[in-house]
Order: sequence, then C-alpha cells, then structure tokens
Amino acid sequence: MPPFEVPEGDPFGPNNLPYGVFSTSESSDRRVGVRLGDHVLDAGAAALALGSPYASLLARPTLNPLLAAGRTAWSDVRRALTAWVTVPAHRETLAPLLHPLAEVTLHLPFEVADYVDFYASENHARNAGRIFRPDAAEPLTPNWKHLPIGYHGRAGTVVVSGTDVVRPSGQRKAPSDAAPVFGPSVRLDIEAEVGFVVGTPSPQGSPVALADFREHVFGLCLLNDWSARDIQAWEYVPLGPFLGKSFATSVSAWITPLDALEEARVVPPRRTHPLLPYLDDAMEEPAGYDLRISIAINGQTVSEPPFSTMYWTAAQQLAHLTVNGASLRTGDLYGSGTVSGAEPGQRGSLLELTWNGRDPLELPDGKRTYLEDGDVVTMSAWAPGPGGSRVGLGEVSGRVVAG
Repeated sequence: MPPFEVPEGDPFGPNNLPYGVFSTSESSDRRVGVRLGDHVLDAGAAALALGSPYASLLARPTLNPLLAAGRTAWSDVRRALTAWVTVPAHRETLAPLLHPLAEVTLHLPFEVADYVDFYASENHARNAGRIFRPDAAEPLTPNWKHLPIGYHGRAGTVVVSGTDVVRPSGQRKAPSDAAPVFGPSVRLDIEAEVGFVVGTPSPQGSPVALADFREHVFGLCLLNDWSARDIQAWEYVPLGPFLGKSFATSVSAWITPLDALEEARVVPPRRTHPLLPYLDDAMEEPAGYDLRISIAINGQTVSEPPFSTMYWTAAQQLAHLTVNGASLRTGDLYGSGTVSGAEPGQRGSLLELTWNGRDPLELPDGKRTYLEDGDVVTMSAWAPGPGGSRVGLGEVSGRVVAG
C-alpha cells in the first residue's frame, strides 16, 4: 500500500504522528523522524524541502532542540506535519523521504537529562503493601494519599526499546540468611509504566503549577523500569531504590505528543483525602489519560493494565517534583510508577502477578515467577482518538540476557 494511504484503523495514522530518531542502511547519520503507518518520514528533510521555518529544529540528530523550543513551536510543527502528510499536493515532494519502518534503525529519541520514577497507582501500592506488610491494618503508607511518592533514578541507563537487558548482580539477603551473598538477581521483574518527557525547562527556585503542565511536558511514551526485587529488598532501607533499579530503564523509540491524546484525557479517580493547594486539581482540566496497556512475555499476553486508574496524575507529579524549587531541564524524564488495575489480570509487575512468587504464571514455555534469561518482555498500548479511532503508543521491548 502507498505510504500516504494508511489503512483505516491503523493506530499510527495522521492523527497520531509520534516523533523518533532513526538512521538508514545508507547512512548512519541520525535524523528526526515521524511515524506514519509502517513508514517513517524524514522530518528534517521534509521541512527543508517545503521551506518550513522550523527546519533547524527538525534537521537534527535528536529531539532535544524541538523539545526546548516550547509549546508554540510544538503546535506549529504538528500542524505543519499533519498538512504535509494529508495534503495531496505535497506527496511528490515527500514520497522519497518516507522510509519503510522495517528498514530503519531506531535510536533513543532524546538525550535524557534527569530521570525520576513515581509510585502513583493505588492498586499497585496496595498490592505491594499487602505482600510486604501482610499484618498491617492499612497497606498504604501514611503519606501515600497526601503526595506522589518518587525517587531519583539514573539517566545514563535509560535505553531504547529493543536493547538487551543484562541481568544485574548485587548483594541480596533472604530474611533467613545469616549474611548477604553476591550474585545475579534471581528475582528480576518488570514495571509497566508511562514516561513523560519534559521539553521547556524551568528556573531553579520556581515551582511549576498544575495548570502549567502542558507548557513543560512535550509528550509521553511507554516505559519499563526493570527491577531486581531481591537486590532492592536488601538495599533500600533507609534511602530507597538504588542498584536494584539503576541497571536499565527501557523506553519506546516513539514519543507521542500530548496534542495527539486530547480525546484520551479523563478525570482521575476520586480523591479520598484533602490535598494541599499545590496538588489540588479539583478545579483543573482533566489530567488523567485513558491508555490501554498490554504486557506480553515471549509473545504471551499476561496483563492489561489501565492507565486511567492512576491516582496521581502526571501534572501532580510535575508540580510535586518542582515544589521545592527543583528546576526542570530539557530532556527530563519521569515515570508514572507501575500501572496496575483493580483486577488480577491488570497488574503491572510480576511481583503482583505472581504474588511475590507464590502463584507462578503459566506460559506456553513453562512457569514463571520472575524473569529467566532469554525472556522477551514487550509492552504496547493505545488510546482513544478522534472519531472512534485509536492512537497507538510505540511498543517497548527488551530481552533478558545473562550477566
């Protein structure tokens, strides 16, 4: 089928147009690309060919210049791209600039400045509380309904989908062990998350208000925050996750702009506790997103977590992230935390799906409590689009290899 004639129902039609960075077999030069169906448009070359004033932002090897340009530029470029791929008069010019997706190499689409991970799903937090504190009257920690809990991760180990994940080694100690031992993690897990990509920076000392979320966040992507549960359990008291999390975080090769997700915006779950003013979103526009995520291990779907159930929104997370005066930088990435729904088949981690190993998953190639070497984890998602269409999020996939 010709590149411009995207089949009806394709989740990567002209109402989506996510951004990525690619190279071809003819040239290792990295270029900004926009996905249209099963093709990639060389956005920089298209902008130059059509005389766009934004060519200097698109003819680059990374998305960071576009991210830094701000909301007006983001909206202008998106309108231009939509016109370029839908107006027949442009087809002759653009046809040579469309590359089959199967024939390009996709790269990490932006340079990650800082990485922060949150803990925003009430279902996930309650499950974790019941697993680790079974005798507690309340599974949630006392602060959970008052602020979005988070921690700082490691930007340098954020990798693009398709990158192998080396099983990490570290210290671990079971409660019955006399002393810790060192070796490869035996409880390697996944965390199905959504990552939010910051474009416009903010000065140190100036918190970002809830209402300014869309002025700073360019778009989102799927994110898998791989977790070594045994290493994490021994190390995290009292300062929190460290080596159990920092070895790898996988993100999609495609960043979906927020403007492509207007039809997917939803009201978040009802707040059960009064919120402090900087987090109170009762009078703000809906900041939740209806994203339908699917998790597969070796091709077998094991869970379908709904992002619409997340208690804390990305706007609240950004407000909390900066309320102490911390600055934003172009390329900052923050993860939503594990996405889990209320049903067993909607849990976003093996910790929950197997109840910490008690209830193994039945897969065609055998049982799983945690990941084995050679396992391939793939996450995909879609969101409601205009006119009953679907907006696809780029998948994120990774294969576990021995350390």
